[in-house]
Amino acid sequence: MTDYSMILFARPSFLEGMARILDVGGTLDEYNTSLTPEQADYIALSSDWWAVGDGIRGAIGQFAEENDLPPMEREE
Repeated sequence: MTDYSMILFARPSFLEGMARILDVGGTLDEYNTSLTPEQADYIALSSDWWAVGDGIRGAIGQFAEENDLPPMEREE
């Protein structure tokens, strides 16, 4: 399963994380940028629905496995 919850946030490295301990003013905060607020909303909403779809596919796969059904074929 892919992690969709952090799509709008930049992931700091270990050293950046250590530096943030001393960054009282929050000058090291960094975010992935979008051209418009609407684009940011679209990206966030899209990632939410991808996460929902992955959850549903996982539940179907688990149900199929528990009930000895053939695996679901994924259509792209």
